[in-house]
Amino acid sequence: MRFPEVRMPYFILFYDVVDDFPLMRTPFRAQHLKQVQHAHDRGELLMAGVLAEPADGAVLVFRVDDRSAVDAFARADPYVSNGLVTRWHVRPLDAGIATQPGEDALVKQA
Repeated sequence: MRFPEVRMPYFILFYDVVDDFPLMRTPFRAQHLKQVQHAHDRGELLMAGVLAEPADGAVLVFRVDDRSAVDAFARADPYVSNGLVTRWHVRPLDAGIATQPGEDALVKQA
């Protein structure tokens, strides 16, 4: 008997940021990038970046067992604790297609 493969869920962390975020983040950037790198090294954080034109937000894509890891990341982020992030929220992503190293593409059938 073959059981369906269970895939770890994806979550997107959305940040709304202060005006002039690219300049304002400088004092906290090294600490933030260290946190980002650790999450990536653990295999939790897949992608992250500032939204461009205008730079009024950021998006971080996680693949973790549950949302609590994403909430903990945001609460510990120096951009959040130092007021550069004016609002953050997490949304689950029902990935239609997603691959990771060593995986075959999974195309979700509606």
